[in-house]
Amino acid sequence: MEYFIAWWNVENLFDISNSQERPSWLQKKLKKELVGWDQNVLNKKLSQLSIVISKMNDSKGPDILGVCEVENKVVLDKLIATINIPGRNYSVVHSDTKDARGIDVAFIYDSNLFKKPAAKDIFNHVVLKRNATRDIVQVNFKTKGPINSDLVLIGNHWPSKLGGDLESEPYRILAAETLSYWLERIEEHYKKEVPVIVMGDFNDEPYNRSITDYALGLKDSAKVKSKRSQKPYLYNLMWPLQKDGIGTHYFDNWGMLDQILVNRPLLRKEGDLQLVPQSCTIISSKDLLKSGKPRRFSRPSSKAYDPDGFSDHLPIYVKIKQTQ
Repeated sequence: MEYFIAWWNVENLFDISNSQERPSWLQKKLKKELVGWDQNVLNKKLSQLSIVISKMNDSKGPDILGVCEVENKVVLDKLIATINIPGRNYSVVHSDTKDARGIDVAFIYDSNLFKKPAAKDIFNHVVLKRNATRDIVQVNFKTKGPINSDLVLIGNHWPSKLGGDLESEPYRILAAETLSYWLERIEEHYKKEVPVIVMGDFNDEPYNRSITDYALGLKDSAKVKSKRSQKPYLYNLMWPLQKDGIGTHYFDNWGMLDQILVNRPLLRKEGDLQLVPQSCTIISSKDLLKSGKPRRFSRPSSKAYDPDGFSDHLPIYVKIKQTQ
């Protein structure tokens, strides 16, 4: 059994401009940004996203999809209602936060393959910069079937570089330290090592010190696999992809802001869940690109608005296999 696990920053998936689900403080904050974001625009955005999601995994759709820049569970429920893949039964795990723009991290998963996580198996943390901004969400999944394997997924959306790279770096370092603490806590909770997949839009590159020195995301898998290692090292699967001349986001040049990292149990052969080697991939089909860059949907109030676009980020995925 193989599982197809993807990540996508879907770029500002907001509910309609006058949504009754939106708190008054956020309505005021987003007033100008949501001009023209009516039901027709939302439907088009959902349709565009669902086209890409439905084509994933040889048109079978992802088994789990982590997303960020989604406003609330309402739009996520609308998204899975738009995705029409026979045999899929998608559900949502979402943690509502007080992000300054109301955008959150969430997971869409096939409940035919994974048990519904209990409330005690869902954690989230908001990185603070005077105001709440961006978050980390952990979900403890368990596979269905003859063997119920534990699989922990941690979705990340780290603070942006608004205000400058160096000026904003401490907030991403704080997020990285939080992530490393969680990895240690996970092992304490389970009383053993369990497979963990860390994914997200980190707003930093694989070589930035927030990833390498604080999240302990390494280029070399040998140190991660070694049982002598006492720290919660992660193997960053994006390193081999950087030589291909493309990334996941384009701003002046290509960057690898979206990344997937895995821990030791997924790299060793003892466990019942293992990484499929060389399976980590950036989805960069021609329809997702325009003039060699991600084809953005943006929003009606922006000059960049393109109703035939998708997102300013490209999706990524990895495969893992169940060996028993």
